[in-house]
Amino acid sequence: MANEAGVSLATASRVLNGSARKPAVEISDKVRAAAEKLGYFPNAQAQALARSTTKLIGLVVRDIADPYFSTIARGVQRSLGDSGVQLLLASTEYDPEREIEAVQAFMSQRTDAIILSGSRSLGENGQLLKLIENYQENGGQVMIIGQPMTDMGGIQIDNEATAEHLAAELISAGHRRFVVLAGEANLLTSRDRSNGFLEKLKRSGLDAEEVISGPFSREGAYVAMSDYLKRQKSAGGVHRVCVFCVSDVMALGAIRAIRENRLRIPEDIAVVGFDDIPTLIDITPTVSTARLPLEEIGKWAGEMALNHGELRKIVVSGVPVLRESTQLADGQ
Repeated sequence: MANEAGVSLATASRVLNGSARKPAVEISDKVRAAAEKLGYFPNAQAQALARSTTKLIGLVVRDIADPYFSTIARGVQRSLGDSGVQLLLASTEYDPEREIEAVQAFMSQRTDAIILSGSRSLGENGQLLKLIENYQENGGQVMIIGQPMTDMGGIQIDNEATAEHLAAELISAGHRRFVVLAGEANLLTSRDRSNGFLEKLKRSGLDAEEVISGPFSREGAYVAMSDYLKRQKSAGGVHRVCVFCVSDVMALGAIRAIRENRLRIPEDIAVVGFDDIPTLIDITPTVSTARLPLEEIGKWAGEMALNHGELRKIVVSGVPVLRESTQLADGQ
């Protein structure tokens, strides 16, 4: 390629891979024309060494198939716009070891920033924190979406307060009997959401009839709801309750179990989720939930990554949205 442009290898490298020493404009134009003619693409590692940037951002999510995470990922991607920065994506399938491997991979690729999205477990992972600290010491930025971690910017979701507001709206709508599908007790997201909901019930003089723990997933909620309905039938019949699921995906699993038991929503059992994932608009009846601005959260995180300045911490609360799945008939 250097021969095609009639320049030295060093000059061609300075033009294409970046350098503080910039050749004359006419020489640079000749090199780029030759590169285009020969189909040459610049070496990303060479550019990173020359410019101290790779124009890469890494995003780690728990499950890309979950609309919660895919919507956040879309927001991050859209925030990059025409900046020239590319997004790398890793999905951990809720495995802490895979999260560590993803961070290590992004570090080895010299990404300019890493965004971690997903619930943290009780007791922060020491190895992960050590990796992140090393990455930051070498100039990398880390943004957290969800629960905050020490000395890191990002978007904190106030799950507990949002769940309290959701419970208050359901009580105001006339609901008095509740079951909580609480997800995994060791996940901060499920713990905060269930605790906030239960605390509001307690302050209102109410108690949940059952609080059921299990996997923070659609299948986990399906199994939990199926088992609950089996117990109710064995005890004499299913009584009308409002089932709070700590995520929309779990609400979809619960709805499947209710329908398989030939029960109606909301006439027999009311269902409410949390997140307001886009797929809820395709469900009949429409599902009540707490709306989080998921795509905007992704955009804010991406903008922080592009900013390269002092990292901010944003706290986001959700808004209760009551739809058909929790409607009470007159007199109920």
